[in-house]
Amino acid sequence: MLSNFFTSFYQSRFFTICLAGIGATLCIFMIAQGAQLAPEYLGMMAPFGATMVILFALPKSPLAQPKNILGGYLLTTTIGLIALQFWDVTPLTMAISVGVGVSLMMLTNTLHPPAGANPLLVLSLKVSWGFLLSPVLSGCLLIILFGWCYHNWISRIGYPLKSKN
Repeated sequence: MLSNFFTSFYQSRFFTICLAGIGATLCIFMIAQGAQLAPEYLGMMAPFGATMVILFALPKSPLAQPKNILGGYLLTTTIGLIALQFWDVTPLTMAISVGVGVSLMMLTNTLHPPAGANPLLVLSLKVSWGFLLSPVLSGCLLIILFGWCYHNWISRIGYPLKSKN
């Protein structure tokens, strides 16, 4: 009787939902803990929360793949930093930075919706070029590593998607 309960729970949608929530919780905890222990190497930023939704709820989505996470964040952060370097922060600068970011992510096949917020983050906070390394690069690498470990060893979904030749 108890084994039937556990079997049906394991095969239920509720189990998958719980597993995704646990994965997102552990990944953000790891980044936040790292940011406390070594703030010069790792930091937290709000768009990472949105990445958790895609990585753990939709791990087979093209938007959740390592190329998209890393490429999307690096590209849009760089656009924000270039805009900050050359122009004043205005509503127009913010709008153009986001638009260029979306277009370039589409052009390079690195579309990752949470990364669309990075030009706004860069321009609003007026960060330095070091922001590209931490929290962006270091956080993305940790997210991808955690996603790989989690989806291959715990959820057993497999990650990243195998490319079709």
